[in-house]
Amino acid sequence: MTIVTTIRHEVLTLPAAELGPDNPLPPLRPVEEIHRADEERHDLPREMARQIGYEPLRSLLPVQVRDGYDRVREPRGIDTLVIENDRLRATVLPGLGGRIASLFHKPSGRELLYRNPVFQPAAFALNGAWFSGGIEWNIGATGHTTLSCAPLHAARVPAPDGGEMLRLWEWERLRDLPFQVDLWLPEGSDFLYTGVRIRNPHERPVPTYWWSNIAVPEERRVLAPADDAWQFGYERRLRRVPVPSYEEIRRLPHAADYFYDLPDARRRWIAALDADGHGLVQTSTDALRGRKLFVWGTGRGGRRWQEWLTEPGTGGYCEIQAGLARTQLEHVRLDAESEVSWLEAYGPLSSPPDVAAAEARLEAVLPRADVDSAYAAWKPYADSEPGEILAVGSGWGALEVLRADWKLPGTPFDENTLGEAQQPWLRLLRTGVLPEPRRVRPPGQTPVAPHWRDMLETAPATPHTEYHLGVAQWHAGDRAQAVRSWERALELAPSLWPLLRCLAVSDQEVGNHERAADRYAEAFDDLCRERRDAGEAWTAATAALGREAIEALLAVRRAKDARSVWERLHAGTRARGRFRFVEAQLLCAEGRRDEARAVFEEGFEVADLREGAEAVGRLWARVSDEPLPARYDFRMR
Repeated sequence: MTIVTTIRHEVLTLPAAELGPDNPLPPLRPVEEIHRADEERHDLPREMARQIGYEPLRSLLPVQVRDGYDRVREPRGIDTLVIENDRLRATVLPGLGGRIASLFHKPSGRELLYRNPVFQPAAFALNGAWFSGGIEWNIGATGHTTLSCAPLHAARVPAPDGGEMLRLWEWERLRDLPFQVDLWLPEGSDFLYTGVRIRNPHERPVPTYWWSNIAVPEERRVLAPADDAWQFGYERRLRRVPVPSYEEIRRLPHAADYFYDLPDARRRWIAALDADGHGLVQTSTDALRGRKLFVWGTGRGGRRWQEWLTEPGTGGYCEIQAGLARTQLEHVRLDAESEVSWLEAYGPLSSPPDVAAAEARLEAVLPRADVDSAYAAWKPYADSEPGEILAVGSGWGALEVLRADWKLPGTPFDENTLGEAQQPWLRLLRTGVLPEPRRVRPPGQTPVAPHWRDMLETAPATPHTEYHLGVAQWHAGDRAQAVRSWERALELAPSLWPLLRCLAVSDQEVGNHERAADRYAEAFDDLCRERRDAGEAWTAATAALGREAIEALLAVRRAKDARSVWERLHAGTRARGRFRFVEAQLLCAEGRRDEARAVFEEGFEVADLREGAEAVGRLWARVSDEPLPARYDFRMR
């Protein structure tokens, strides 16, 4: 029986951790970029070297850090959109970056992806919260997108075959670019088609980045049409190597990336097959040129991360990916008032375990010409206006469209999506005045693009305006002006701690750590006087500022002052795993090594431990001569 393609709402219930509140402190420090090659680039291909050096991300601004999540998992319902025909069923999470959580092939009864049995955020995205499994859409800059755990707009739109597509779209704020992902299943098709478009509406070129990241069970044999690859690990060295065999991959001790060097004329594809030759294949039009394999390795650290991201004993995963460049260290130039688009296809593949056989089998079940034809058929529909709205993303795109009066057919950013976060900036846009907050609370987000900075510079110079202007100037690289703006605001500001914290970060960046510690201590004192309750916003601000203040005070050996900050944190904050680690650091600084070690022995989990972080292991080495316990071993090199 033929089933017409359908799109419907469902609820997926999983053991899930709460995302919690975002960090209200603006991320002024440089991005901790692990996907960066440290050595010279003279031996790299010219285009690759140029794109590795092209417009690296300076900071996360205007995006906030998402570090409010925990590791307490309880059954929770997650809204999904299911697109289905008689062959495939794709389950999409519109509230979590548009992730495809499952791609199920009905005739074979096989799940084609690694389907995570839990929702557990971890600090892998550029701005923190990320989770493993399924197919994610990475846009913005090198790394996992800041939209990993953010809502996207979603709607029904007409499909090229007369049916319906599911459109996902949003405004990517790191690079100020709108994008869309169109998913459709032609009648009787074994392949999910995915049309992707990134647009640059600006009058200047913009660096862009895209990698479609597909999680598959880790015992799969990965095949791609290349003889060589660019290998990259957490030692931050990029080197050309022969494509490793399946056996070599299985013996790797540490996590590593392999970027396949596909010849220009070859079809773009990558497959992951099980021991019987069954699995998933991803292919695309030629614009999506890169292909990658990521593995965790056999070492204790890699295995610990696998457990950290899911439930122990449920099986690990590896990642196969497809991107705009040859490696994930690169950004691609998108010319002014232009766009880039392509088509991807995901579906089952059964083949003997070698590249030639798999490529022949792929050509038999989905010819390269058919993918090109599907792309040509989709292109006119990319501008189709959405019908029924199925999910709503952020209001930042609506604010940008109002500001510039842009016309973006197919991806409407309607004014009715503007929320509380955008209202002050809408007022600035329309009146030239940034309104003062009606009540005392942590400051909101700061748009930092040049046009918003210009508006802030001409607005009346209230303390609130000067604070946001300083953040925008800091992002633009004008550090001296940022400091002057924050210092001017201090004279009349009713709320001092946000300004003092910004000035403390500035002191740290120029190496004045004593003054930074003074300002952090003063900022925390002011916050404790000002905070109105133990609600989510104030608790998040107290935790974030307290953590930074303790670190700054310990850096200049002021353990007594750090202890004073610790004692004024909320009791619930001090009990969280990340703050138990802070407590152990504080105890160690006070010379109480046995008590610090006791914290380790009691057990804690730093929920927002960064990918590649080694801080836990270093502290253990200060309190014990014994080997690092396995539960704290997250070493990736």
